[in-house]
Amino acid sequence: MRKNDLPEIRSLPLFAEIQDNSFEALIRGAYVQNFPPRVELITEGDHSDFLHVVIAGSVELFGTWNGRQTTMAIVRPISTFILAATVKDAPYLMSARTMEKSRLVLIPSMDVRDVFETDSEFARAVVTELAQCYRAVIKNTKDLKLRTSLERLANYLLRQQIRTGSNEFELKMEKRRLASFLGMTSENLSRAFKGLEPYGVEVSGNQIAIKDLDDLTGFAKPDKLIDNYAT
Repeated sequence: MRKNDLPEIRSLPLFAEIQDNSFEALIRGAYVQNFPPRVELITEGDHSDFLHVVIAGSVELFGTWNGRQTTMAIVRPISTFILAATVKDAPYLMSARTMEKSRLVLIPSMDVRDVFETDSEFARAVVTELAQCYRAVIKNTKDLKLRTSLERLANYLLRQQIRTGSNEFELKMEKRRLASFLGMTSENLSRAFKGLEPYGVEVSGNQIAIKDLDDLTGFAKPDKLIDNYAT
């Protein structure tokens, strides 16, 4: 691993407070690798050999059942996946593949578990990250179960507006993948975009323009207990 990769990894909340010797133990067997787009990194059902850290690009987490497939989450720099399987030495519940050219750090799972047992600060950071992931799952479940497809899309667009700080932005994933992430078909997503036109949403390809933010917000009724992933 190159030395100039270390500060970014060390700055992650998961590693920020651990002892120097613990961090050295974590990275001694780690390595950095570049992956082209659409490479499957892990497969659900396999055991976790590595904790993955995305430092460039993006990774899709997805699940499959009975010939069907759905997008579970999109991981962007700088963040880890899938921590729970690593800590429990359990099978992956999701698969992962690169969405674009990506750069990842692979940290041996055995080293992660060893440091978890000996470094209390690292153990606390692991629990904190797992708690945050659990809360994100609850929020996503509430979004899927309590809202219509039109309401889910409206709130997704409002979250992107907050993230970009602009009423005009580009969707960072294909519409097919976005539909899967929001729990709908591509056809339903297309109809949902049309259904938001009366609330000031204009779509041109992957370009989104929110012409009436107040009207869209009034329809979507965003809720911090669902839409604020920072809490």
